[in-house]
Amino acid sequence: MIKKTQQREYFLDSVRAWLMLLGIPFHVSLIYSTQIWSVNSLAPSVWLTIFNDFIHAFRMQVFFVISGYFSYMLFLRYSPQEWLKVRLERVSIPMLAAVPLITVPQFFMIKAWTTKIGDWHGLTLYQKLNALSWDLISHLWFLLVLSVLTLAGVWMFKRLRDSVAKTDYSDLTWGKLSLIILLCSLAWGTLRRMLFIFEPQLLSDGLFNYAVMQSLFFLPFFILGAMSWKYPAIKALFIRPVPWIFIGALVAFIGYVANQTWSKGEGWLYEIDGVMSMMMGLWMVNVVFSLGHRLLNSHSPRVTYLVNASLFVYLVHHPLTILYGIFIVPTISSNTLGFFVGLAFVFGIAFLLYEIHLRIPLLRFLFSGKPQRPAAAATGKSLQQPLDR
Repeated sequence: MIKKTQQREYFLDSVRAWLMLLGIPFHVSLIYSTQIWSVNSLAPSVWLTIFNDFIHAFRMQVFFVISGYFSYMLFLRYSPQEWLKVRLERVSIPMLAAVPLITVPQFFMIKAWTTKIGDWHGLTLYQKLNALSWDLISHLWFLLVLSVLTLAGVWMFKRLRDSVAKTDYSDLTWGKLSLIILLCSLAWGTLRRMLFIFEPQLLSDGLFNYAVMQSLFFLPFFILGAMSWKYPAIKALFIRPVPWIFIGALVAFIGYVANQTWSKGEGWLYEIDGVMSMMMGLWMVNVVFSLGHRLLNSHSPRVTYLVNASLFVYLVHHPLTILYGIFIVPTISSNTLGFFVGLAFVFGIAFLLYEIHLRIPLLRFLFSGKPQRPAAAATGKSLQQPLDR
């Protein structure tokens, strides 16, 4: 391993943790939105639908930029083979552990207490396997995508490391970068439309959607994150606030909501969604990075605790949210009150489970992908980096 001391990116640690934890308000608000989910309230809420759309439109794009940034940083510290081993352990072990411990019980819960699965006994073998792939991967999809991008990263990062660029990208502008991402979104949309015309069954296949379509969607952001490590000018572009980029993110979000509201059926809903999401995701990198750099770029024991807890809390929150939707949502008439009660319910139990898991070495390993000393885990003296360090 090549040892190299790096200045700690406190704001990126913080932003990544908050993006992970945003998964809880996202899924709790999903219950009260117009989107059809595993469980829904009797009547949707307009403001919670908009709130849910806002989180969904940018959160994971920014997350994958940060993931690409830290992944490439690690790539430079290890040999490619050792890097692949370390990365897959830290990404794949939590994913594989969460399937039997979290999403399998969640599947039986959904099957028994909701109508989402439908008539299980009437499904063909493929339909059953496909239903399982959707629900067993479930909210773990980003770990599967990270695993796929990690495998591809061995080749991509070698080329990036060994390339001798004729520029340091100091002349890169938001206009040029926006055009590149726009072309990526059009390419993704074209691929999806061609599949819809010639192989429509693939688009309903859960494993294909997660492993292929989602990986291709987030690939440009992952590469962009890696490039922002190699070329400081790109990172500087991200952390310098640009007012028109903030406005562009707002305009993209308005377009995203309009598409979700008025596009019906297959139409061009998903292709337009892809364009709007990629553009908003790119521009929100500037919003999130610049604000994070200004407000969160310092060490804090509280933030350290949240960084440590964020992956575990995210992994366990999904079945807790569904349980809340099944048993408690029908008893609360106010959607707004129900949303905030749901946040308290899910966050409270998730952090309680996190504290319990810290005291069980096997669970600490399964949900972090690496062995851990109990004292360090309990006090937060060493920062866990299960995804990106």
